Amino acid sequence: MEINKSSGVDFILLGFSSRPQLEHIISVIVFIFYIVTLVGNTTIILVSYLDAQLHTPMYFFLSNLSFVDLCYTTSIVPQMLVNLWGQNKSITYGGCVLQFFFALDLGATECLLLAVMAYDRYAAVCQPLHYTVIMHPVLCQKMVLSSWLGGLGSALILCSLTMKLPRCGHREVDNFFCEMPALIKMACVYSRVIEIVVFTLGVIFLLVPLSLILISYGVITQAVMKIKSARRWRKVLNTCGSHLTVVTLFYGTLIYMYMKPQNTISHEEGQFFTLFYTIVTPSLNPLIYTLRNKDVKNAVKRILGIDKLSAKV
Repeated sequence: MEINKSSGVDFILLGFSSRPQLEHIISVIVFIFYIVTLVGNTTIILVSYLDAQLHTPMYFFLSNLSFVDLCYTTSIVPQMLVNLWGQNKSITYGGCVLQFFFALDLGATECLLLAVMAYDRYAAVCQPLHYTVIMHPVLCQKMVLSSWLGGLGSALILCSLTMKLPRCGHREVDNFFCEMPALIKMACVYSRVIEIVVFTLGVIFLLVPLSLILISYGVITQAVMKIKSARRWRKVLNTCGSHLTVVTLFYGTLIYMYMKPQNTISHEEGQFFTLFYTIVTPSLNPLIYTLRNKDVKNAVKRILGIDKLSAKV
């Protein structure tokens, strides 16, 4: 049995070190997106909890999605900013394992949550009279729990397999955080097993949920075409359109990165897509949901007391 001698040794996160002149600019952009992610997702969680009118399955799932995005970016961005601002680009072995594990866990959980949210939209649009019966609280909790456990299981499998790969003393991670493609490239041996496992889990957590989402929206589209009320038609498009936009941004970049052969993706291309789905997408999610959703806007006004002030004026 070959022992991985890299265990316990710090890794070097190369990040954008090939273009040092851009590091400060990138750090400012990443910091701004991180603040937007923190404020936006925290707002959705608090508003969904504090406003009684938002105690519905849709906002229960949305709160979980926001929590996932908060944890996901927080597992990556602080270390990334430290490395961008300082000369030291290292991360401890334990820190790398934790970062890798949580990125996998939370990313897989988000994939499943987005599929669950698509089913919720299907039930709301296509089965409106039975919606409260279908999406009862116990079922919603079980669906969310299954998403979290599914993400945890996939992360445990991939993390254990990847970190056991012999690296022959290689310490340089060709990315700005400990991500699976970069860690696999560090290995000094080719592993057919991990390639099969990655592809299989990619099908389970990416292609299958995306297929279910597309089927749900196919049925929703047929139902929407039959709606005669213009007001209800617009409301359906707003809520479903927001979710579909998030799905496109998240799944599109992930499938491109994980389902495409790694040797066909260039360094710059990989960094761009990784930066997009780890930093940009989590900050856009709350904006997409709130800008197109009057329920959230009205809930914020009620909590802040703006409606009462307007009424007095």
